[in-house]
Amino acid sequence: MRLNVILSLLAVLFGQPAFAGWAETLAAARGQTVYWNAWGGDARTNAFIAWVGEQTEERYGVSVAHVRLTDTAEAVTRVIAERTAGRDTGGSVDLIWINGPNFLTMKEQKLLFGPFVADLPNARYLDLSAQAAASLDFTVPVDGMESPWRLAKFVFTFDSARVAATPQTIAGFVDWAAAHPGRFTHPDPSNFMGATFLKQALIELAPDPAALLAPVTDAAFATQTAPLWAWYDALRPNMWRGGMAFPENESVQQQLLNDGEVDIAMSFDPASTAAAIAQGLLPDTARVFVPEGGTIGNISFVAIPYNAANAQGAQVVANFLLDPAVQARMQNIEVLGSFSVLDPARLDGDARAAFDALPAAPALPKLEDLGPTLPEPHPSWMTRLTEDWARRYTR
Repeated sequence: MRLNVILSLLAVLFGQPAFAGWAETLAAARGQTVYWNAWGGDARTNAFIAWVGEQTEERYGVSVAHVRLTDTAEAVTRVIAERTAGRDTGGSVDLIWINGPNFLTMKEQKLLFGPFVADLPNARYLDLSAQAAASLDFTVPVDGMESPWRLAKFVFTFDSARVAATPQTIAGFVDWAAAHPGRFTHPDPSNFMGATFLKQALIELAPDPAALLAPVTDAAFATQTAPLWAWYDALRPNMWRGGMAFPENESVQQQLLNDGEVDIAMSFDPASTAAAIAQGLLPDTARVFVPEGGTIGNISFVAIPYNAANAQGAQVVANFLLDPAVQARMQNIEVLGSFSVLDPARLDGDARAAFDALPAAPALPKLEDLGPTLPEPHPSWMTRLTEDWARRYTR
């Protein structure tokens, strides 16, 4: 039996990453250009991806071409179309920043390369136990088919110069909006951020939040969402523009906050407020808050399509993203500010010191300030939730 197969089996049995064949992967990757399909709506993230490409080209001879997406489904659709056309090799997508429903679609349709994560040398810095955050994507087991790269957590932003007290729970938004009519809104739920706001509310208001971790059924949906719609019906009349119009995305809502039209915005990046202040996009008095019970959080992953033309280069990029020095740079508020996916207990002294030395900012919360991380519902819930919201509240 080949050595790399033996080591892979040992990795499965003992939970340790297998590195056999990595030298061959590096050799095959040299000279490749990895077409990384990733959301392109954030300038700091775009700059970080560009830096990653510069570094991997200099160190490993692997360049990165950022294919900027407005929706991850664009890349998934492209892979599906290629399979339909019989293009099972030489695909146009090498790496995808992917999460949740899109990952589930690709996994179920066997559109993914792998498993490969255990073969990445830097996977030794991850907690890959069965229930760890790096092993689950919206409750769906990753099974080594996608690699983590940044931590996301849902937060709210407010201007402390205008707002003395923020809602302490999702239920509390109703009373807050009634006391501050027209000063709250959320992105349209057709956008990921608007859908996340609805999911956060559902988790807090559902009679049995554990039911949200299983695939949705008609009966469960009716029971678990009933309190949500009652809450939303009470909230909506006091929302911005009477709840009849919604900002297109989080960037538009952030601009409304900056312009003084609303008092609360939202993001899936706890560092985004501090970054926006530094860019002059929010006032210096902007701050972050979360409800008392915590908020939805998840890990952003990268996956490799089954027919990727440059799968070896994609693995090199995925491994580079897990380097502790790269993760520390990513967490630096002056660079990107996204929290690391690495397990601190697995870092050596130098790596921990690099994280400890990162700069702080008044609007940058510490991880312990963000409260518990609530698991995402099963992907099927988001589809039903946004469809039902549109049916109820749009014409």
